[in-house]
Amino acid sequence: MNIGWLYLFIAGIAEIFYAATLVKTDGFTRLIPSIFCCIFICVSIYLLSLATRSIPLGTAYAVWVGIGAIGTAAYGIFVLGEAYNLARIMCLACILVGIVGLKLSSFIK
Repeated sequence: MNIGWLYLFIAGIAEIFYAATLVKTDGFTRLIPSIFCCIFICVSIYLLSLATRSIPLGTAYAVWVGIGAIGTAAYGIFVLGEAYNLARIMCLACILVGIVGLKLSSFIK
């Protein structure tokens, strides 16, 4: 497995963490959550930049955003009690299919 994909996966996880802590910053008026949010943002962007050494930028960015979107939506549903319905779940499934498709297409030269 290309190390870039590992960097990209961890960058996506860091994006979920920064989005999750973002709501706790209260508009960056609370110091500790704001510090954690900024750390996760920096980690996520740094790892994304490492991933782009071996993964095309468009693919890396789309996968990074997709991981963050799915993970953050799941966090909202399961932790924050946000509403969910079949349409929302199907849209998230479409994002997941796109991520998998981009990964699989990286094997085609």
